[in-house]
Amino acid sequence: MTAPASPAPPLPTPEPTPYQGAPDRFPRRPRHLLDIGTDPEAVELTAPVFGPADVHELDADLTRQHSGEPLGERLTVTGRVLDRAGRPVRRQLVEIWQANASGRYAHRQDRHPAPLDPHFTGVGRCLTDDHGRYAFTTIRPGAYPLPDDSAWRPAHLHFSFFGTAFTQRLVTQMYFPGDPLLPHDQMLAGVADPAARQRLIAVYDHALSRPGGPLGYRWDVVLDGPSATWTEGAR
Repeated sequence: MTAPASPAPPLPTPEPTPYQGAPDRFPRRPRHLLDIGTDPEAVELTAPVFGPADVHELDADLTRQHSGEPLGERLTVTGRVLDRAGRPVRRQLVEIWQANASGRYAHRQDRHPAPLDPHFTGVGRCLTDDHGRYAFTTIRPGAYPLPDDSAWRPAHLHFSFFGTAFTQRLVTQMYFPGDPLLPHDQMLAGVADPAARQRLIAVYDHALSRPGGPLGYRWDVVLDGPSATWTEGAR
């Protein structure tokens, strides 16, 4: 009697290639050094200046910026912006931008053949309060393929934190828990530290969700220190 054949071992999951960015975003000219004379802060005088008067209440609700209702699952994303000691970073400008529910950005260079949503632009901003809190109401972005069709990017929000001056700007991305595309994302794979990768994934918070309303996600951001949230350009 022949013994039953052993089941074949599962195929190993290949490690995703670290994200290198689209080639058309690489600089093609040498770096230009700005002559600021003897004042190292002079460069900030030519940068944008932001304050409470620049931010409108509807800027933080991406579902109410147009005359109609955007398509997609409604979300509330909130959290605190903290320094390395866990202290709130108050009155700081936070910006987000994202794809629509079909996975397309409202940008002329996005060639993904998914439909645009005339009622969703995909950009928002707010100022943190005295506890360092920010909050946005938006829709869940769709996944989309990279320009070379090598992989699909999971749902994510782009975040920008301006600090107290334009030259302090930090840019990062927030992901959603349970997304099956997370293990295959080249951008996320480019973050070498597993703990740092985990800090880029928001947490579903049922207390923030409302029946018939948006689902709630919480994502805190630490701007510096050993527990800092990964930002683009960080190593």
